[in-house]
Amino acid sequence: MVAGNSGAGEIRVAESDKTMFEIYRDSTYSGKYKVCYFTELTDHNKEFEILRAMDGEHWYDGFLRNWRKEQAKFIIERFLKRLNDGEALKQHDLETELTEFLVK
Repeated sequence: MVAGNSGAGEIRVAESDKTMFEIYRDSTYSGKYKVCYFTELTDHNKEFEILRAMDGEHWYDGFLRNWRKEQAKFIIERFLKRLNDGEALKQHDLETELTEFLVK
């Protein structure tokens, strides 16, 4: 899981131990906030999903630790629901909820 220590107390995580994601607002169709987990895309849906995210309005991106990733995804889905219900949330609010799941 841990690739090594890069000094100054910083732990690096191997590429295979994290999932890249982006939260964006769909500016083309629904106006809803959505998430794309880039490292989980397949050849079948990769191009479409990446283009959709790129067409949207960027809101937040990062890397999730694969350890307990499903819990992090649940938090993100709940957060998206709150955003889409009109709650005024900030990126910092999401980071606070995901602290133990994010790769820094």
